[in-house]
Amino acid sequence: MTAALSAAVSFPVAASESLERQRALFVAALKTAETGDWSTVDNLTVADRALLENYELWPDLRAAYFRATIRQTDSRTIERFLERHGALKPARELRYRLAMEYVRRGDLDSYLDIYRSYYQGLGSAKLDCLAFQAEIANGRGARIIIRAKERWLVGQSQVDECDPVFEFLQQSNRLTQDDYRTRYALAIEAREFSLARWLGKSINEDAVAQARNWMAAQSNPESFLRSYASGSGSDMIRSQLAYAAERLTYRDPQLALELWNDAAARQDFTAEQSQSVLRHIALWTARDNLPGAHELLVQLPVEAQDAEVMRWRARVSLRETDWAQLLADIAAMPAKERSTEEWRYWRAVALGRSGQVNAAIGAFEALAKERSYYGFLAADEIDLDYAFEHDTLTADRSVIDAIAARPAMRRARELFFVGLDSRGRSEWDAALSVLSAEEKVQAALLADSWGWHSRAISTVASIGEYNDLSLRYPLPFKNAFEQYAGTASISPTWAYGIARSESLFMRDIRSSAGAIGLMQLMPATGRAVARDIKLRYAGLDTLTDPEKNIRLGTAYLGQMVQRFDGNPVLATAAYNAGPHRVDQWMPASGSVDARVWIENIPFNETRKYVRRVMAADAIFHWRLTGTTQRLSDTLAAVNAPAKDQRVASAAR
Repeated sequence: MTAALSAAVSFPVAASESLERQRALFVAALKTAETGDWSTVDNLTVADRALLENYELWPDLRAAYFRATIRQTDSRTIERFLERHGALKPARELRYRLAMEYVRRGDLDSYLDIYRSYYQGLGSAKLDCLAFQAEIANGRGARIIIRAKERWLVGQSQVDECDPVFEFLQQSNRLTQDDYRTRYALAIEAREFSLARWLGKSINEDAVAQARNWMAAQSNPESFLRSYASGSGSDMIRSQLAYAAERLTYRDPQLALELWNDAAARQDFTAEQSQSVLRHIALWTARDNLPGAHELLVQLPVEAQDAEVMRWRARVSLRETDWAQLLADIAAMPAKERSTEEWRYWRAVALGRSGQVNAAIGAFEALAKERSYYGFLAADEIDLDYAFEHDTLTADRSVIDAIAARPAMRRARELFFVGLDSRGRSEWDAALSVLSAEEKVQAALLADSWGWHSRAISTVASIGEYNDLSLRYPLPFKNAFEQYAGTASISPTWAYGIARSESLFMRDIRSSAGAIGLMQLMPATGRAVARDIKLRYAGLDTLTDPEKNIRLGTAYLGQMVQRFDGNPVLATAAYNAGPHRVDQWMPASGSVDARVWIENIPFNETRKYVRRVMAADAIFHWRLTGTTQRLSDTLAAVNAPAKDQRVASAAR
């Protein structure tokens, strides 16, 4: 391994004995305080109590107890706490709980005091409508008419707290027919057809019928297109037919095109409607790898030939190995798109395949200077070394000490060390926002010295510092990754690439889809894999335990590798999008170059994910071994599944 890479920045990070004691006391007390039990604190010795009260997170402990006992604790006690600690995040959360408690008690005047000081103007429908309720209850309903109507005039259903306010507007005759028509149109635009149908009842039967038509176009677009294509040609029907065609396209682009062409022969669609629908159909024909995609894309009007259309024109040509057409498609792209690494690489490939070898070599040489997926592939084409270009960031001890001493940074650090990572990240980001670019470099080194890799990685990325690979591609939990990757018969560097891409090594992170932990496992997947490998599964506690999450994640990766005949590209895609989707993306026959297959993954997120993971695998391999693993060697060809495999996949 290079000397530069092995010479990591080192700081003394060991906590003092008293600080370690404070952390232990806090963790123990928090468990009971969150249940409304303060006995753990009351039973401490005088010395330990003093240590805990002087700890950075003492306010967090008090806030946790007050949140749990808010119905029993005197409000004045909580208000005094908020006066002292109100700027801290746990106090802000407690203030919200207190506001909701005032609402529960019916003390709307106290709620209004908090609302006016802290929440008015934030745009929260719930908080606004509770304030409106308070004004109405106090006989001041006239004050809120304009603001309440603004809350009502949206295309989505609002929170339940707004229902009494809207009822007040209705009963006081503040909602006109024009208001109902306006909101009805907004609901249609937002595709909230059930809301539109409800609003239509206050307009007329025709509005209700139109909403039902929209619902029919949404739930059964094929039937709607067949039923209404030859009917009366109102503007509304044409809009509904266009919507139905777009809905049907997701399921069957070819059928959608057939029914759309039939409708277009009978209806006078606007140019905008026609362009939108045909663009949608053409793109999904390309994404679904259906015949005729390139022709449909090329035939689109010039106004519809945006960057996404141009990208898929090129991908279809690539899929068909039509190098001349690929060069033409890339040349037709906007300059900004054409200059991206993706199309620089494929232009060079096409040049080489077209016999323009010198031009191809020059393009590959330029691209091989990049430390990236395409940079590595370009280097592979002409057998150049990878441009890892590691450069250790220089630590400034005095700046680091000054940053570490800031109260906000001390709080963020302690939240991380006691396992409240999510809260710590929030406070770190807030503390970081006031630092200069140079200070952020030092803050990143500080976070790295603590082992807080997600903050180190994201901080240097935010200021464009990409060359310290020991910081950006750290090797935490090294023993676990090596042990469990070995058990699963997969590469530990590939597992590292997955974990970094999934979570930046955050043990507690939860995705919007519900995936949890370092390697972002869905609870059902974690439970199933735990059963397979005979690991005791305790739900969230298991998934947020780094070592257990790594064990489960590597085991699942191993299962995906087995399912897809040892192909890491397919297994990576399956880890992100699910194995059933990858089954759908497999070639019907023959073999496809993995690079081409990756480019034609229909989902932008999954395509980027696979490229990111495979490039990270190469970097982690270099980090772990000091040697280069050629990216091209890991991109195994994608072979059509055997007939019995296709049957098995369809049955799953």
